[in-house]
Parts: sequence; structure tokens; C-alpha cells
Amino acid sequence: MRRPTIYDVAARAGVSKSLVSLVMRNSSQVSDEKRAAVLAAVAELDYTPSRLAAGLAGTRTRSIGVVVDDFSNLWFVEALAGLRAALRADGYALSIADAHLNAHLDIDPLDAFRALRVDGIVIAGEVSADAVERSGVPAVVLGTRAVGAPRVPVIASDEAAGGRLATRHLLGLGHRRIVCVSGPGASATERARGYVAAMTEARLEPLVVPADATGEDAARAAVATLFAGPSAGERPAGRSRARPTAVFAVNDPMAVGVIGAAADAGLAVPRDLSVVGYDDSPLAAYGLIALTTISGDPAELGEAAGEALLALLSGTAAETRIFPPRIVVRASTAGIPHV
Repeated sequence: MRRPTIYDVAARAGVSKSLVSLVMRNSSQVSDEKRAAVLAAVAELDYTPSRLAAGLAGTRTRSIGVVVDDFSNLWFVEALAGLRAALRADGYALSIADAHLNAHLDIDPLDAFRALRVDGIVIAGEVSADAVERSGVPAVVLGTRAVGAPRVPVIASDEAAGGRLATRHLLGLGHRRIVCVSGPGASATERARGYVAAMTEARLEPLVVPADATGEDAARAAVATLFAGPSAGERPAGRSRARPTAVFAVNDPMAVGVIGAAADAGLAVPRDLSVVGYDDSPLAAYGLIALTTISGDPAELGEAAGEALLALLSGTAAETRIFPPRIVVRASTAGIPHV
């Protein structure tokens, strides 16, 4: 059976297509009698309005496009929950695109959202400034992103401050051989910058180990060689530096990868190695992981991004907001081991 159209509803209710459209927009210009007839026809036909058709007709589609970096990063789960909470009352639906999912097709997700005629976009992934300009709709950046669109408000946590907070926590526990495991992207770069600043302030040598991605496997591979060999405080012969006693990973999945690499080397966390992550994603609270991590409260950020976008959609200005992070201490960090 074919899907019913707005013309079918109009015919069933004995009204014009334009009147059906007014009812679907909850217009006050329709009499109670006509509204009841249209709503009855909608229910009988199980009619669902086409958002794309609304966009083609020049009206709002009540849809928001959201670009994320990686579906596997649980930070986005909380951020999207906050975004949904802000937009729910206004009846907006969310369409989500992974910036890397269709990279092999060389399609910018913002161009796809433009074709779908979304009313606005939330950028929680790395996209080009040109694509933001081409979208032609209000946009908000969620998180620290290398977007480069100066007129777009940014809702983010202070990532560099978070990196300093994580490092200072480890310094306060007595650690001096602290390594940062970073990855690609503006957010990771800012977090690593905070680590370097804190190490420099403590007159210690920073070491940023780059991974080729921001996931668990990439981090596990990147740090594997760091944990090989003896753990003496003096630099062993043939090695440029002693094994680290603590690692700051720029997100929680990478921290889990570090914990896995430590286990592969026979090291226990936190007895032999303290580990701090970032984002306070749901996996950080799992009992078997109990990860000390930096929280930028992604739900709060998502809600603030939704509020900013609603302001833009109503013709009101929205400003950049940077939120202070906090540390959530769990069982993955402890005082320096006596080695």
C-alpha cells in the first residue's frame, strides 16, 4: 500500500490542501469544526507529514542536523541527550551523521543536511568552514572543533584547563614521569596543550605520544612500547627514559586502551600505573574500569547548544560559552609506586 499524502487527507476531510497544512502547523486560523475533520482524517489514514516536502514548500522542516566525530565515542550519547532535552518542547527531530562514516564517498555531511533542508545544524565533529557557509542555516559548534567559522557560536568545555587539571591531579599524587597520549582533532590538541603547560610549570619534561586515532585500539598500540623494560627510577641502559608511572589520555576510550596495554605488560592499575581519561563517559563509571577522568558535563553542553540554536532560529543572537571542567576521581589513580 502506498503512503497517504496530504492530498488524501484533504479529500477525506473535504477541505483544501492548504487548510490541512494550516492544521498540521497548529495555526489558529482554522475553525474548530474544520480542525476536527482534518485530525480525524489524519488518524484514519495514519498520515505522517513529510518534513522534506515542508522544506521544499519553504516552511520549516522541524529538523536539526547533528554532525558527530565518531559514534563509538560515548561522549556523544550524553551530549545528544542534552541536545534532545533542549529541543524537545519545540518539536524538533534530530538527524545524526558521523563525519567519517561516508568519508570514502567524499561527501560532506553538512551538504547532505543542506539537501534535506534542515532548519539548523549542530557541529560536534570536524567539518569545513565552507560547508558551514553553504548550509545557509543557523549553526552552533558543540565542543572544541577546528571549524574556522567566526560567526558561529561555540559551546564547549575549557579543554586546555581540563588537561591541566588532569596533570595537576597526577602531580599532586607525587607522579613525575607522566605521559600524555593524544590523537587527531582540535579537542585532543587542546587537552594535550593543557598537559604540556602543567608539566612545564612543574619544571618537568612533557612527553606527548601521538596515536593515529582517538579510539581504544589506537591508544593501546601507541603506548605499548612505553611499558616494556624495568621500572627503576634511573634510566635503564639503552633506554631514553624510564617507564612512566602515570598516563593522561585525552579521552576515556583511549584511557581504556592504555589500561589494556598496561595489562599486556603485566602492570596493574593503579598499583604500577595511574591513568586519567577525559569526558567522564558512561564507561568511566563501570566498576571494572573505575576511571579517574575529566568531566566537561556533555549533557549540560548539549543542552546549552540546543538553547543557543533555538535562539538563532528565533532570530536572537547567541554567544560563545566556555564551561569550566571538573575532575572525577575514581580508582584508576593512586600515589606514586615505590620503585
